[in-house]
Amino acid sequence: MRTVTATVLALALAAAGAAPVAAGSGRPGIDGVWRMDGYGTVLSLDGDTLQEFQTTSVSCIEGEAARRTGTGAYTTDDGTVLTVRPGPGRDRATLGTDSSVGHRALRRIKELPADCTRPMPKDPRTSFDVFWHSFAENYPFFAAKGIDWRDVRDRYRSKVHRDTTREELFKVFSDMVRPLYDAHVAVEDGDLVFAQVRPGTEVPTEELDTKVKKFVVERDLKGAPYRQDFANGRITYADLPGRTSQGYLRISGFAGYTSEDAPYAAHVAALDKALDTVLTKDRTQRLKGLIIDLRINGGGSDALGIRIAERLTDTPYVAYAKRARNHPSDPGRHTRPEPIRVVPVDGPRYTGPIAVLTSGSTVSAGETFTQALIDRPGHTVRIGQATQGVFSDVMERDLPNGMAAVLPNEEFLNRSGRTYDGPGIPPHLSEPVFTKEEFEEKKDSAFDRAVSELRSRASAGR
Repeated sequence: MRTVTATVLALALAAAGAAPVAAGSGRPGIDGVWRMDGYGTVLSLDGDTLQEFQTTSVSCIEGEAARRTGTGAYTTDDGTVLTVRPGPGRDRATLGTDSSVGHRALRRIKELPADCTRPMPKDPRTSFDVFWHSFAENYPFFAAKGIDWRDVRDRYRSKVHRDTTREELFKVFSDMVRPLYDAHVAVEDGDLVFAQVRPGTEVPTEELDTKVKKFVVERDLKGAPYRQDFANGRITYADLPGRTSQGYLRISGFAGYTSEDAPYAAHVAALDKALDTVLTKDRTQRLKGLIIDLRINGGGSDALGIRIAERLTDTPYVAYAKRARNHPSDPGRHTRPEPIRVVPVDGPRYTGPIAVLTSGSTVSAGETFTQALIDRPGHTVRIGQATQGVFSDVMERDLPNGMAAVLPNEEFLNRSGRTYDGPGIPPHLSEPVFTKEEFEEKKDSAFDRAVSELRSRASAGR
């Protein structure tokens, strides 16, 4: 699963992010050296060991290792399960990660690149070059954000020299990426992290989540005939008071459903237990409307979002298509888009009208789940404010001096072939979300609008 860093941003955003990017199967014929399409990664598979190498056109740095734990499966130190499936042909393979959606294509190469067989210098200028190239060769959104990354290099590289301190270099890196205002971009040096959200939005911190949850329970759910928390408090369900034909499902993240060091399968089990308890045969037949509240959602696993969507349809459909940038100098070249499908599960499913509540604090996997409901068969209306505007898994790239860069390299496409990165997914109906005035006046305009919209639709028999 995407790992949580020490800062507030990483808690809400980078934590919403990076699945490891390497695996091997241990099957005869799969051992060897493989280059991944996109992702700037080379893998060395050797018996029971997998070794990742993070590459640019000027560097190669040894990354994460994994150990073989089953046929075609490797497990990283954080418990993430990676699976390589060989074919088509002996020189092709695909990589899957248990907590992520989609697959990554592997192509066999003869040997490790030369840069991977010798140590990298650790001086500030070399680290600068690796940092710059990591973004230049992988980041997809420079044009959309109006950033000339070559100009950024020209303005900042002259400020870096042999005697540049770590503190000075950290500031240079932070200043370079600051204009991106991308919540999936960060600079890390141990516990020191620079990261930021889109202007005018708020990071979905644990403190904000606690404040909002208390407000919602006291204001919106007061008198609810049924209310229960699940998944380590990350999920709340209630039958709305006085409106037992409407339900309310609040999801504050797609991670943290059980202990921090638990494997992904444990989080799946916690989610399934919650959904089995909530979406019973009786309730799915009785409900005339369901509010899904994602307004404070720090992200996590896209796959968990798809798992929920599978409980909300009787008809298979495509949630979105996923692709990665796939050329070091041409940002217009990508991997082949892979459709991510929603397939109805066996058992009770709710297929009636849904109102999805979003805000600028709806981040990453919270956004991919929102996107997965756009083409859901049946009526789905979005209410509130635009989401944060970051969808990709995040790449964490080590630098020679021990610092790290965090960045996205993927796009999640809608059926028109466009992405919502940057401005986020807009609401159908705009309402204020947890503003100072709303808190002071004990108002929840987005929630009230959702109740009204669902009631109107039920009254009209739609």
